[in-house]
Amino acid sequence: MVLRCVGRHLLTTAHNALGRPSRRGGAVYGSAYAVQQEEIRQKLQGFPGGSINLVKLESGIAVMTISNPARMNAFSGTMMLELQDRVSELEEWTEGKGLIVRGDAATFCSGSDLNAVQAISDPQEGMKMCMFMQNALTRLLRLPLISVALVEGRALGGGAELTTSCDFRLMTVGSEIRFVHKHMGLVPGWGGAARLVRIVGSQNALKLLAGAQKVDPAYGEQIGLSDGVVGPREGEAAEAALGEAEQWLSNFTRGPASVIRAVKKVVLSGRELPLEDALRTERDVFGTVWGGPANLDALARKSKHK
Repeated sequence: MVLRCVGRHLLTTAHNALGRPSRRGGAVYGSAYAVQQEEIRQKLQGFPGGSINLVKLESGIAVMTISNPARMNAFSGTMMLELQDRVSELEEWTEGKGLIVRGDAATFCSGSDLNAVQAISDPQEGMKMCMFMQNALTRLLRLPLISVALVEGRALGGGAELTTSCDFRLMTVGSEIRFVHKHMGLVPGWGGAARLVRIVGSQNALKLLAGAQKVDPAYGEQIGLSDGVVGPREGEAAEAALGEAEQWLSNFTRGPASVIRAVKKVVLSGRELPLEDALRTERDVFGTVWGGPANLDALARKSKHK
């Protein structure tokens, strides 16, 4: 039922979702979800621990760090709330062009903190948490920023789902992505299955979910889940991976923010909307950059064939 509701809502509110970001809680489920969202926010507030840290760089790239090292960066209740707040902040960052999502202490994320999971074992409460995280991660994916998940160490369960809410994934040597939901008697609930199918195809997605297969960097590149391998390698400092990820991402964020953000918007519309709607969105976004400062400067420099 949840998936049917999501599908219907995406078709009816696609333009709003792909235009100016909606206010908190409105990306997937709409205004009717506001009351339920407030209920689950109050529930999640009771499970503190860890933090979601955000640093915006002058380059226009932000770094979001999932930090709860004592629990392999698992999401506590308050971390889920902070994730939503950080996404809201990024939605308002008009100078932004790129985003790196990473974990603290050389590991990515191990999903949900079991203390919170056990306390929210009631099916109705679980559905509310599911909707809350689907909403937050959908908004993360729809940001007008080019995003990359930097996978160091393990990305397990909900952490694996988090990697799929970015446009790209980079892995370090020895890291792994693993959808372990089956071993917990579950399926992904944060939108990870739907996004995974779009990234690797239905057959590969079925293998990863039904087999709970470990995805190392080589296998990740083979099936299209990973977009490359970055440090640290032998003799390199741990922060080398972040530096390499920034350099990798800068290949796609170089240029005026207005143009980079427009590129992300037209790709997003092509991915999510029916063709006619995607074409209209592309036309509208084109109209925001045609004759703009970047376009006029490029014409003056005659840089098209350079």
